[in-house]
Amino acid sequence: MNIPRLRFPIKTKLTVATLIPLAIAILICWMAGVFILSAKVAAQAQEKVRYDLSVAREAYLNELTRLYDAVKLSASFGRTSETVAAADQRALAATLTPVRKSEHLDILAAVDASGKVIFRANNPQQFGDEKLRNQFVARALKGELVSGTTIIPTSELTLEGEELVRQARITVAGTRSDPTPPAPLNGAMFLFVAAPVRDQAGNVVGALYGGVLLNNNKKLVDKIKNVVYEGAKLNGRDVGNSTIFQGDVRIATNVPNTDGSRAIGTKLSAPVYDRVLLKGAKWVGRAFVVNDWYLTAYEPILSLQGVPIGALYVGMLESHYSAVKTDMAVLLSFVLLLSGLTGVSMAGFLGRKLAQPIKELELLTRRVAAGERDVQSNIDSRDEIGDLADRFNDMSRSLGERENSIIELNRNLEEKVQQRTAELEEKNRLLVQTREELLRVEKLAAIGELAAGVAHEINNPMAIIRGNTELLQLSVSEDAPNREEVDTIFQQVKRVERIVSNLLKFARREQMERGEVHLNELLHEIVGQMRHQVSLEKIEVLEFYAEQRAVIEGDQDQLRQVFTNLILNAVQAMPRGGVLCIKSAPVGSGDNYEVKISDTGVGIELENLRQVFNPFYTTKANGTGLGLSVSYGIIREHGGCIDVESVPGQGSSFTVLLPCER
Repeated sequence: MNIPRLRFPIKTKLTVATLIPLAIAILICWMAGVFILSAKVAAQAQEKVRYDLSVAREAYLNELTRLYDAVKLSASFGRTSETVAAADQRALAATLTPVRKSEHLDILAAVDASGKVIFRANNPQQFGDEKLRNQFVARALKGELVSGTTIIPTSELTLEGEELVRQARITVAGTRSDPTPPAPLNGAMFLFVAAPVRDQAGNVVGALYGGVLLNNNKKLVDKIKNVVYEGAKLNGRDVGNSTIFQGDVRIATNVPNTDGSRAIGTKLSAPVYDRVLLKGAKWVGRAFVVNDWYLTAYEPILSLQGVPIGALYVGMLESHYSAVKTDMAVLLSFVLLLSGLTGVSMAGFLGRKLAQPIKELELLTRRVAAGERDVQSNIDSRDEIGDLADRFNDMSRSLGERENSIIELNRNLEEKVQQRTAELEEKNRLLVQTREELLRVEKLAAIGELAAGVAHEINNPMAIIRGNTELLQLSVSEDAPNREEVDTIFQQVKRVERIVSNLLKFARREQMERGEVHLNELLHEIVGQMRHQVSLEKIEVLEFYAEQRAVIEGDQDQLRQVFTNLILNAVQAMPRGGVLCIKSAPVGSGDNYEVKISDTGVGIELENLRQVFNPFYTTKANGTGLGLSVSYGIIREHGGCIDVESVPGQGSSFTVLLPCER
């Protein structure tokens, strides 16, 4: 049994459309107010303070590391061990005083192996007292490098200089719960480092100790504040601040008093004192600091024995997060107001929108009548307009499916035709490529047979020429004017014999004689010999060789034959003169070398470029067409490749790429 769909009159739709956005907005705002304001903001604030304390601790430790590096380097620097062992105060002054000033140290002194002070850079007149009661110095004299935080009593601080005593003086202020009158704080807190001084044998001959005063150290607490809060302000006030406590007394802080001065000498609150200094644990929470409420974090500062002697504090104004809550309250009110206005205006807006579906259906009908298919209506309404839109979608879908089936058949037919055509073209290309390769192989085989016959025929007359040349050498004295020409003839005869031998090797497919080939020297030698073979009067020869040695593995005589042939071809291509350019350079990471021989001659026609390496192909009247073909075979045997580029009337460029190792 089909249940009839409910129909909603326009009045009901307008009422529901007005109430739903308003109810959703109120629900969202209520959830945001309860959840975000009460939980998220508070949790994020606490987590932020924890993170700020970690950053402050790193800044504090960085200052200790800076002091550590300065004392350690001073103890191992240069002749420090010799000056300490000799108790040379003048040499120690020359070494330690500049370090103290450049590193901004409040204390820097040297003691001998017995623990007596030899020299104080901050108070040179005071020396000779014993420092073995100082655990840092005592452990350093045993060979340890010790660093940490400590409290130096006022009596010992006096030995380090009256100026340091004045800097460390802090008056402890009273509180409402503690009516004790103001009194000066006994002792001063220092970052302290002691390092052993060893001689060349590794024996401890003394120690250096240094310190940075924390009392009234505005620079350090301001640095911590800037690192943690980066100068953030709220209504002209710093959002956050930091403090260093000696015991429960602020000895360095940027927490302001009511008059704007630093709250030096004020005390820690009792709950924080109990947890941080007595129990040695961290404190994170809301606290009243001097004159305002802060979100705070404290952690104890431990002595060398692990006893809490002070505390490190960071905090930020609670009013900073109160401003966030205020902004959220304003936003909540704005959303409620906007929701109310939206509900009021929705009724009129929906009235205008009721006519839109009818206009949309009329437009879609025109598109179908014009031939467009797969036209669908997005109208979703539980009334007569919705029923009409559903019937229209059914009609449009049926028409689209019929046309799509026809188009799909046509598309499949076209794709199959294109696929078969592509396969045929690929097979034709492979056939042409195979035929060209077979033609080249047949011609190379013919070259081999021809080379074998020619070589045998040339060997006999060359033997006679060589014998007569040797007789001519014997008949011409060493200092005769024509002796050089006779020697040149003999060298060239030997070269012809070598070429004939290479032709035989090529014909018989014998292995080449491998060795190191210095390309740059070989090319330069060929250019020098070329001047005796052809006239270079009108030709400018440019040689550009790589600076690094171009050494490859190959047959030097075969490569000489290749490059001689290419250079000679370039010269013959410039009957009226021109520029012959020979370049060599490493390619890529240096595993290959490239030789480029360029000319500015007549060039090669485009239709002839693909045939220049074919056997017996030549454009010269007296050429054989074997030079480039044989060169092609030699380069391929060397594992390289040869290519040509040419512009008719402007010249040609042959590029030979050879691997450094086979």
